Amino acid sequence: MEEKVYLTKEGMEKLSRELRSIKEKERPETVERLALARMQGDLSENTEYAAARDALAFIDGRVEEIEEILKNVVLIEEKNGPKESVDVGCKVTVRTNGNEHVYHIVGEWEADPSQKKVSPSSPLGRALIGRRAGEEVEFEAPAGKVIFTVVKID
Repeated sequence: MEEKVYLTKEGMEKLSRELRSIKEKERPETVERLALARMQGDLSENTEYAAARDALAFIDGRVEEIEEILKNVVLIEEKNGPKESVDVGCKVTVRTNGNEHVYHIVGEWEADPSQKKVSPSSPLGRALIGRRAGEEVEFEAPAGKVIFTVVKID
């Protein structure tokens, strides 16, 4: 049984664009590099050939990975308007030390803390899932315990 991959529409489109770019541009360019390097003669000492061969293997692996992800996608529906509690797809506004931050709860493959996109399995995601506006939440961050209040759930 394949593992489900939860993605937002934006995340699915991003992966689809990457796959298209690899298939239409990167892979053909690498195949051409490989062919040119092969024509240089002795392959045992041909570093350009080895580099192109390795690059092609990496590209083919990435294509396979993206195709597998897209085959098993479960689309996370964007939730418009206020929600009762935090769930995947929500944007959550929290307040800590007088500062407000907005986090987007996304699937594992889209998680990017620098963009404030967190997965439900991350410490922050686990702390937020199921919470309601007005609730105080506490979780262990790398820098220590963090306490904040859920302000709004969209």
